[in-house]
Amino acid sequence: MTTLAQYNASYGIEGQLRFIQGKGDMPTVEISNDLAQASIALQGAHVLGFQAKGQAPLIWMSPDATFAVGKSLRGGIPVCWPWFGPHVSESSFPGHGPVRTCDWQATASSSNDDGSTSVSFAFIPTEASRQQFGDDVSVHLHVTVGTALHLKLETTNGGDSDFTLGQALHTYFNVGDVRQASIQGLDSCSYIDKMDGASVKQQAGAVEITSETDRIYLNTSSQCEIIDPVLSRKIIIASEGSASTVVWNPWIETANKMGDLGTDGYLNMLCVETANAADDVIQLAAGDRHRLSATYSSQAL
Repeated sequence: MTTLAQYNASYGIEGQLRFIQGKGDMPTVEISNDLAQASIALQGAHVLGFQAKGQAPLIWMSPDATFAVGKSLRGGIPVCWPWFGPHVSESSFPGHGPVRTCDWQATASSSNDDGSTSVSFAFIPTEASRQQFGDDVSVHLHVTVGTALHLKLETTNGGDSDFTLGQALHTYFNVGDVRQASIQGLDSCSYIDKMDGASVKQQAGAVEITSETDRIYLNTSSQCEIIDPVLSRKIIIASEGSASTVVWNPWIETANKMGDLGTDGYLNMLCVETANAADDVIQLAAGDRHRLSATYSSQAL
């Protein structure tokens, strides 16, 4: 297993990027440059936070998140791969796939001409993951921290048959008050309403959160925006290689049952996820590669 000292020797960047022992003794990448700061846990290649200079944090992390080996982290940007939600046929397999609770390894880093900093990760296969989806399909995550946060999830099918790929960047955005926030860019899209027996509905106007919400919007465009009047900003979500947008907020009753969302935490988070889910999963041919990317930025209202 690679040590922090070895990681720092190979991929550390003086004054910009370092590997540290984070919360719960979890190995973590810390990035701080003239444009922004971010942190990423090696477990799950999980982005824990991002904040551009002079702006409020863009990503929400629960104050009650459990930082423990093999446990999912509440908040940030969990990587759901290679399926989204429950496995289609094996109920014993972990929801959202195994990679969000397993170790990844850093594979590259760079200081870029525009002042941003990049770091790349590769999932380390486990015995369990080999049994669940084999050894032929690999996944890398590339993260760039600058005035915006850019993520690219890259899947390669090295096998000799097609692979069904479901995935999501399960991003928790920081909002001032979810009851006053709204999402633009999904008007007229069909969506699967998981709170109403997975019935298919059509969005009319902006999405507003007034109760527990769990929806998969289908055939979505490349950009949507969170309008946040409390923090006086809009969050811009631009994506490529994604045909689904998942919107989720647990609201008060479910949040209280979860135990790791914090007191009234549901009010300050809104998940808008860049995904390939439901009818929008990818049939990845042998030898092919798929790239799902998302860029997150904000502007004052």
